Amino acid sequence: MAQLYYKYSTMNAGKSIELIKVAYNYEERGKRVLVMTPAIDDRDGVGRITSRVGLSREAIPIEEDTNILTLFMDENDKAEIACVLVDECQFLKEHHILELVEIVDSLDVPVMAYGLKNDFRNELFEGSYYMLVYADKIEEIKTICWCGRKATMVARVIDGKMVKEGDQIVVGGMDMYVPLCRKHYNDGRLGPMPYGIDADLKAGEDAQLRMKLKGRK
Repeated sequence: MAQLYYKYSTMNAGKSIELIKVAYNYEERGKRVLVMTPAIDDRDGVGRITSRVGLSREAIPIEEDTNILTLFMDENDKAEIACVLVDECQFLKEHHILELVEIVDSLDVPVMAYGLKNDFRNELFEGSYYMLVYADKIEEIKTICWCGRKATMVARVIDGKMVKEGDQIVVGGMDMYVPLCRKHYNDGRLGPMPYGIDADLKAGEDAQLRMKLKGRK
C-alpha cells in the first residue's frame, strides 16, 4: 500500500539533496517520478529545485490554485508515474495536501513531501500543519545548531539581527535564515561565522563560551 511521507527539518539539513537523490534512484531503475515545488520559491527560478551543494533539477511549479490531483492524472496518462516528490511542502495549501492524500489513497502511488515544520516565529506553516495531520509516516531530517546541539528552530536574520515579527513567508536562504537549537533560539544567539552574525554573542554571553567559539581554551 502506498503511503504519504512527510520529511521535515530546519533550514540547511539537506532536504533538497535527499529529494534529488530519491528521484535519481527511481529514474535509474526506469521508473518515472513526478517532481513538484511551490512556485512561490523562486530563489533559483520558478520550477527549479537546487541544493546547497549545487545539485539541481527541474520541477513542476505548484501555484496556489493548482489542482495536484488533476495534474498528476494528466501526467500519468502520458506515462505511468511511480512516485510523487514535493519540495518545500510547507508552502502548500490545505487543498494541495488533500489532493496528495487522494493520490496515495485512491491511486496507490506513494508521495514523499519535504519541507520545514515551524517558521521563524516557531509557528506551523499551513502546509506543515496539514502534513502532520494527514501523513502516514513522519520523519525528521536532522541538522545541528552552531553549538553542536540538534537544530529544531529557524531564525530569521535581518541586518545581522534575529527578528521574530514579520510576514510568515519571505523566501530566502542562508543569508536570511539560520538553524538553531531551542536554547539559542530562545536566547537569540545566532552564533559565529560562517554566518557572520556574531554580534549577539558579545552581549549576555560568558567569556568562557566566547573563548571556546574562537578556539581559545
